Amino acid sequence: MFWNVFAGAYDFFETLFNGKVYKEFSDKTAAMVNSSDEVLECACGTGVITAKAAARCKRIVATDFAPKMLNEARKKCSRFDNITFEEGNIMDLKYEDESFDKVIAGNVIHLVDDPDKAFSEMLRVLKPGGQIILPTFLTADNKLRGSVIVGLFNKMGASFKVEFSLESYTEFLKEHGFADAKITLVKGFMPNAIAVISKKEDEV
Repeated sequence: MFWNVFAGAYDFFETLFNGKVYKEFSDKTAAMVNSSDEVLECACGTGVITAKAAARCKRIVATDFAPKMLNEARKKCSRFDNITFEEGNIMDLKYEDESFDKVIAGNVIHLVDDPDKAFSEMLRVLKPGGQIILPTFLTADNKLRGSVIVGLFNKMGASFKVEFSLESYTEFLKEHGFADAKITLVKGFMPNAIAVISKKEDEV
């Protein structure tokens, strides 16, 4: 599996080529959680968001389907006692309905085969009034950079299903029923768009 093979080098690669954005989008994402929040993080990767969110929230369950990514995240987050790490798949979340105040899924929605299923699962486990937070790299905003990086990742087995620009990411969210999503743009070498989807109080 690509993500297991690449786990040990992921942070180095991101910091080397996109360090400003990597730090800023994770800071901004973590800043969206509150001290009373119970948080689920899907596809936590090496824990770059996990560590920052754990410092701000009540509890966070950090999941990933790649065991070696989870190992990297555990090392990064060893000082925290409010994190539970579990293997998990965003397409089939093993949690009760309405269990979490926030669901974070960073840089993963472009990799899933069935985005509607992923959105359905995140909404299911989210409490009414809660938020889904989706930071996503905009690999199509600079076609030359994006095509080179995505092409390289795909050759190694990453399997991108879609490449987003800010415009196409906004349209993607609308097409999947989230026209009201709020988006924060983090500019840089490879920009990141942080989308926030709010679950209505009567949405079950």
